[in-house]
Amino acid sequence: MKKIYYSIGEVSDIVELKQHVLRYWETEFSTLSPSKNRAGNRVYRDKDILLVRYIKHLLYDKKFTIEGAKQRIKEIKTEDLKKFSLTKSEESKDVKVSKQQLDYLIRELKKGLTDILQILED
Repeated sequence: MKKIYYSIGEVSDIVELKQHVLRYWETEFSTLSPSKNRAGNRVYRDKDILLVRYIKHLLYDKKFTIEGAKQRIKEIKTEDLKKFSLTKSEESKDVKVSKQQLDYLIRELKKGLTDILQILED
């Protein structure tokens, strides 16, 4: 069963970044704003993780500056985010899923991407 919310520690492990980097990026990228639970802890959703992966790609792989990455995110297209829905190790695995599971994953990915686009447009 897939989780709806992830802690900053879990996200840090998933995207292979230190927690302080994630917190810093929240101050730099207004589109990255995970909710907080009643205890005040950050809770990330899939759309937040997808955005973190995209920011990481822009900064680390494409060598954008923070300002350049901010500008690129304003111009973002859905197609650009699709490739960041899986980690590189997940992409290389030969994963077998049922049609029902695949349909569910596609629906969830579309929903997450739509949410990101809505955030970016606001």
